[in-house]
Amino acid sequence: MSILIINGSPRIKGRTGIASRFIARTYTCDIIDLSDGTLPLYTGEQDQSELTAVQSLKKKVKEADAVILASPEYHSGMSGTLKNALDFLSSEQFAHKPVALIACAGGGKGGINCLNNLRIVGRGVYANVIPKQLILDPHCFDYEGDGLLEEPAQLVDDLMKELKLYVKAAELIKSESSS
Repeated sequence: MSILIINGSPRIKGRTGIASRFIARTYTCDIIDLSDGTLPLYTGEQDQSELTAVQSLKKKVKEADAVILASPEYHSGMSGTLKNALDFLSSEQFAHKPVALIACAGGGKGGINCLNNLRIVGRGVYANVIPKQLILDPHCFDYEGDGLLEEPAQLVDDLMKELKLYVKAAELIKSESSS
């Protein structure tokens, strides 16, 4: 089972990156780290689809059995960095693909609007955004160990179990429809 996590933070040392790396290490997921700055600003111009970074993004998302979108919440929405990356993608990469959502918030009541924003965009590319979603607040992180504390790690585990369940269901549907 191939799961891809996209770190949607523009910050090299941000909490979303910590969560993304933790998930990639713990669950042997491939990772796209948008903080590396390799994707250009989306313009909609056809020649952008020929860029190596764009082709790599499209290929990795299309080949994955499932995708995890991780984003900090900025002004009640996903990061511009993640939205920019998603603008390069379409139903060609996402149709019926199980997608899990994680928001890294500043604490308090933050994060839910980011998740709602991600869910709306997921519908726009025909992704199968799973019901379970996760908000990670600053107290969830093991900053020195570049990971998560025990309780938030268990919440991630629950999210991963549900995502894998949706991947198995998608595989079942594909096999039955091809029979």
